[in-house]
Amino acid sequence: MEKIHATTILAVLHNGKVSIAGDGQATMGNTVAKSNVKKIRKLQGGKVVVGFAGSTADAFTLLDRFDEKLNAYGGNMKRAAIELAKDWRMDRFLRRLEAMLIAVSKDEILVISGTGDVLEPDNQVAAIGSGAMYAQSAALALKKHAPKLSAEEIVRESMLIAADVCIYTNHNIIVETL
Repeated sequence: MEKIHATTILAVLHNGKVSIAGDGQATMGNTVAKSNVKKIRKLQGGKVVVGFAGSTADAFTLLDRFDEKLNAYGGNMKRAAIELAKDWRMDRFLRRLEAMLIAVSKDEILVISGTGDVLEPDNQVAAIGSGAMYAQSAALALKKHAPKLSAEEIVRESMLIAADVCIYTNHNIIVETL
């Protein structure tokens, strides 16, 4: 059985605001399985927002674990991410999960990968998923050449650009801003 996956998640910290967006497409092989999947979730009463890419079931498992870590470490996103990454590398069950996360708070972006990495992106732009490089490139260009745009405007426009070129990314975009 083929796994349902493929998406684009993008986060941008710009002018004191952070926005994160995800498209709504889930594919199974080369077929669109669903066009309105919500891949952005609020945690900690909306203080942390997470976007996921990869296998949906695996991503939900990681979201639950990340939320547990946030609760255990008083909402400290970086500490929770590091502890999740440690577990992800050491736990046999978690090691098999095929997903990645971007977590944002009002002043921070983290990429959490299945290889145990917790990355703070350069230029306050992070992207994961099949359309990541398209969205990230567009966001970097907009931040540099249109600095008066808001974080939300940069994220939304970058996601639309990614959707225009990536067959695994659609125009059904959800944006959250902190």
